[in-house]
Amino acid sequence: MSSTVKARRAAPRERGEQTPASWRSIRLRYVLTVNPPVPAEVRTSTDEVSFLPMELIGEDGSLDLSRMRPVQEVLSGYSYFANGDVVFAKVTPCFENGKAAVVKTLPSVHGFGTTEVTTLRPGPHIDQGFLGYLVRTDRFRQAAIAAMTGAGGLKRVPDDYVRDFYLALPPMAQQQEIVAFLDRETAKIDALIAKQEQLITTLREDRHARLVDLVAHGVNPVSPQRASELGWVETVPLGWQVLNIRHAAAMKTGHTPSRSVPEYWENTTIPWCTLADVWQLRDDRNIYLGDTSEQISELGLANSAAELLPAGTVVLSRTASVGFTGIMPKPMATSQDYWNWVCGPNLLPEYLMYVFRAMKDHFRALMMGSTHKTIYQADAAAIRIPLPPLQEQQEIVREVSDVMTQMNTLTHKAGDLIRALREYRSALITDAVTGKIDVRGAA
Repeated sequence: MSSTVKARRAAPRERGEQTPASWRSIRLRYVLTVNPPVPAEVRTSTDEVSFLPMELIGEDGSLDLSRMRPVQEVLSGYSYFANGDVVFAKVTPCFENGKAAVVKTLPSVHGFGTTEVTTLRPGPHIDQGFLGYLVRTDRFRQAAIAAMTGAGGLKRVPDDYVRDFYLALPPMAQQQEIVAFLDRETAKIDALIAKQEQLITTLREDRHARLVDLVAHGVNPVSPQRASELGWVETVPLGWQVLNIRHAAAMKTGHTPSRSVPEYWENTTIPWCTLADVWQLRDDRNIYLGDTSEQISELGLANSAAELLPAGTVVLSRTASVGFTGIMPKPMATSQDYWNWVCGPNLLPEYLMYVFRAMKDHFRALMMGSTHKTIYQADAAAIRIPLPPLQEQQEIVREVSDVMTQMNTLTHKAGDLIRALREYRSALITDAVTGKIDVRGAA
């Protein structure tokens, strides 16, 4: 047991916190049970029960109860809970992300789920809803993060931290008033968040539709059209070419020098783009790759199938996050996780990058394999693109850049508002549960 958990925790008033006089300081161990045992009647049951893997527990207190499994399949190796309990994710980063829920609508009454949750069963002196809000307060969460044990990404909140947690507990009637107040106010906040999330979804859909329209039809909305035969867009302007990408750009692959030869990874000077750098390509606001996570030496490059590619090379991820694309701002090499194109004189790298982004759904259809999906070389080499005259490419790039900037600004503002609303909700829960605000009679 960690020294943090073993140390006596001061009661709220001993720490100088202001709490109402009618509230009593108490450890959670006296008002709840941590991880209650499975009842005998459940152990002998042949029924199906609700099953909750971590991904079905929301960060907003929601539960997806659609998954069921026979009880005999989940008796061992899973956490048990039932209607009336509160569960929270105890492992990082799920705990920090706020995965917790009040369990009261299980169709099977009993349920099992990931071992990475802690189950709390409230006793007669603490309301289930009040407990559900308590574990979402900043006071409970910040102290729990400090008390986590384990290493790396597998730190967990110890059960004894929960048992020894001191809180100021209001009378039951006031707990229920607090729950009613928070249910009402957080529902309003969640409705505002949902509207902003829907706005972001709509903006992203509009952004992609506008991107496809511009790279496939140009900036002139009334230009005569012809069938494209591209598969991802029906028509292109009459004067445009539709051709295999290799007629406009040289296709290059990447490679990983042998990890067993130290000289390939010493005195490194060559930026080397790997899957660790895909995150830079996932944000549509980014056009150019930044600094790569790794470098290789000139000797390593010379002894691999990778090439030092020029600035302006367009990279396309072919494994894992398939279809993400960007442009090299300086000479770089890549791992085998990318297909790379060095554009010829009649193809702007920025235009090709935007075409690739417009083709993202098409790239998903090209993915092959079961466990590790990828775009194979033959499919990448067969990619066909629309090719307008160079001047039109320049006009399209300018227009796309302006549209993306506008759309991304609106998306960023909506994201900022969501973060502010979530912070306000968290602060409101903390203030109500700890007695900083008096909710009695609040309308």
